[in-house]
Amino acid sequence: MIIKKSIIKTLLITLSFSVMLSCDNEPVAEIAVIDTDNDGVPDSEDNCPQVANANQADSNENGIGDACEGNTPQPLAECIDGMADIYPCEGYDLIGYMSLDELAEPNAEGNDCWGWTDPVTGKEYALVCSTQGTAFVDISNPTQPQLIGKLASANPGNNGNIWRDVKVYNNHAFIVSEATGHGMQVFDLTRLRNITQPQDFTADTHFTDFGSAHNIVINENSGYAYIVGTSRSGTYGGGPLFINIQTPLSPISEGGLHDYSHDAQVITYNGPDNDYLGEEILIGSNEDEIVIANVSDKSNPTIISTITYNNIGYVHQGWFTENMEYFILGDELDEQYYGNNTRTLVFDVSDLDNPSFHLDYSGPTPAIDHNGYVKGNNFFLANYSAGVRFIDVSNLASGSMTESGYFDTYPESNTANFQGAWSVYPYFSSGNIIVSDIDRGLFIIRSQN
Repeated sequence: MIIKKSIIKTLLITLSFSVMLSCDNEPVAEIAVIDTDNDGVPDSEDNCPQVANANQADSNENGIGDACEGNTPQPLAECIDGMADIYPCEGYDLIGYMSLDELAEPNAEGNDCWGWTDPVTGKEYALVCSTQGTAFVDISNPTQPQLIGKLASANPGNNGNIWRDVKVYNNHAFIVSEATGHGMQVFDLTRLRNITQPQDFTADTHFTDFGSAHNIVINENSGYAYIVGTSRSGTYGGGPLFINIQTPLSPISEGGLHDYSHDAQVITYNGPDNDYLGEEILIGSNEDEIVIANVSDKSNPTIISTITYNNIGYVHQGWFTENMEYFILGDELDEQYYGNNTRTLVFDVSDLDNPSFHLDYSGPTPAIDHNGYVKGNNFFLANYSAGVRFIDVSNLASGSMTESGYFDTYPESNTANFQGAWSVYPYFSSGNIIVSDIDRGLFIIRSQN
């Protein structure tokens, strides 16, 4: 008789949870195994937790069970002939939507977003920021997103028109804001499980070693958060602050890097420059230049190199390609200052000591670019009034970038104004993509391919 490994594993897990004894032979509390589809495979291991598939068949070995491959959500609005309902589009359907009125309070504006996947249940959640606070939305059924609850700003008296940013590490959300005295809220995301009615949450920790901040970036490999855009009158002049979050509810300040940084990315380096393999590298978008620094030694960070370029408007935000050979940068104000279409700059950083300009990419509209992220061979760009743009970067080495699709969350115009798509999160394994829009709230979209 052949017994499938997944079933054996499930039985062993169930037995280990249910028969554990304490040292005095009294049974300990049983730990529940969550199995949403009742197929004998725990959600934490199920490659299709919403549809029964005890055999775990995965013909193309992409991590998504065959039972789910044919269960792509029916779009809320399919992209047909360049439109999904009222939204211009190419190649991307509107799967789900939640308005700002549902996510926040009246007169709020949307800003940042990030995502979290529960490692136990496999459910996907959107973390959506606004000028009022942070909303937690269950998007595991993306056509019917469910608000789980809200976390109000740490400084509610300074909510109006104040930006907020969130990142995730070790099943905790870390939230900062430009609100005066806000500090950093830490929220245990596992609290979102098994909630049936929307909650008004409080933070698990309120960290106040700093006040306002523009953004937070996290290196999940090292367990450090880097706070950027703090007060220019602070110890590090608004430069990145180093916060040890390896114990999420007990953050520890461990120094910083001088001079103002608006945004950054921090990685454990595994790129082509052998001089820095295994080092913790920060690349900062610092208003008038890009700064590359080695921040492995928190007590003695060192600048490796800096980058400037022609027609700087505002060096805003960027992201490494996955092979770490290139850095893709968005300049937030050049469209307004110089009248060009959306300009994305790419730098060759294969030698961190000697980075060089590689190419300019010009988008199809004059809209301002904001936050951009890389996944595989795609660059996902929140492009304000032009919505979110999807750009193929597989041919960067030959000097080419090509737009492969888009979804315009702000159909009114594509002008160089601060309206529309603020950010995009493309990292869910389901393929669903979330977009946070200043004016309209949360969009859940998906490639037709």
